[in-house]
Amino acid sequence: METKDNRTSTVDRLLTDKEVCVMLGGISRAKVWADVKKGIIPKPIKLGGITRFPLSDIIGVIETAKQQRAA
Repeated sequence: METKDNRTSTVDRLLTDKEVCVMLGGISRAKVWADVKKGIIPKPIKLGGITRFPLSDIIGVIETAKQQRAA
């Protein structure tokens, strides 16, 4: 998105819990919410009546898992 003074900013895409399931290899929605409760997946944000997960948070979960695998 371009602003009036020609600076650009990136907008973090917001994902549904179903999209998170797909990104994390087809896990169930119940598993997503259990992992949120355990703190493995960061809590989603709420905008009005919707609940969404920032894409950067889910990428962070994947990166953390990769680092733990390497350790």
